[in-house]
Amino acid sequence: MKLINIGFGNMISAERLVAVVSPDSAPIKRIVKEARDQGRLIDASYGRSTRAVLLMDSDHVILSALQPETIANRAGGSAEAKPAEEG
Repeated sequence: MKLINIGFGNMISAERLVAVVSPDSAPIKRIVKEARDQGRLIDASYGRSTRAVLLMDSDHVILSALQPETIANRAGGSAEAKPAEEG
């Protein structure tokens, strides 16, 4: 099992992570509000401003103070699209 550090010593399972998104759009704000109302929200931002929203396969929503790019890099993925190699 691979764990990803999402800040302040908090870890999540990489296998259960579905998406890492920015919290700025209205649909993501709606998802966060619904998760809070239903008790599925985990706030791992330690009172700092939320910079990334992590969506898990268990329908839990996790808030992090790290940038989505940072979390993607720690997960081993790339935050930017790689250009296709010419062959």
